[in-house]
Amino acid sequence: MSAPHDSAAVQSNSVNTTTPASSQVESTNNGPSQGGLSTSSASTAAELASLKSTLKSSLRQFPDFPKPGILFEDIMPLFANPQLHESLVRGLELAVEQHFSASGKPDVIVGLDARGFLFGPSLALRIGASFVPVRKKGKLPGPCETAEYEKEYGSDFFQMQTDAVKSGQKVLVVDDIIATGGSAVAAGSLVTKLGGTVVGYLFLDEVPFLKGRDKLNAPVYTLLANPEQ
Repeated sequence: MSAPHDSAAVQSNSVNTTTPASSQVESTNNGPSQGGLSTSSASTAAELASLKSTLKSSLRQFPDFPKPGILFEDIMPLFANPQLHESLVRGLELAVEQHFSASGKPDVIVGLDARGFLFGPSLALRIGASFVPVRKKGKLPGPCETAEYEKEYGSDFFQMQTDAVKSGQKVLVVDDIIATGGSAVAAGSLVTKLGGTVVGYLFLDEVPFLKGRDKLNAPVYTLLANPEQ
């Protein structure tokens, strides 16, 4: 199910995802760092697992929303509490280090309209990357590239400014959830049109039965999936 693109809703049974094997980056453990990635691979995995458990337990669940049979997981408590907000950004930083840094950290974080804007800029600042928004058609000024994607009841369009990503830059696409995968595919195609390389997709949650990750041609990691992979 998708609304307005990939909705923050999951099946009423538990969310369970698998994550691809990935390279890990070894460095010294200096805690959160701006402009770079840190910690050894072993301590990274342990810290990430602990953060995932804390964050997952802090989500609010609303049965039968937005329709009967759907269990909606609300991420807003993570932003209402400063400690949880910091834990979220730290968890995302560690996820980038563990799963998306085999060829060096991403140059650009691309966040999808609109929940990708909630944490994309903070993650970009934390790892020393640029942040670029992908927006609905007509919301960005100047020359833009456009990509169409399918929704449950028709199609829609995403846009990115043509100078937002430079040729050869490594790009990580982020959003709150992957459901059908259509919006993420569109964002990835915009990056490719501008000459960037999509190194992966990072989401907070996932609707696994819709198999959206199968449509993506780069590694996918879901931060709040159970169990830790």
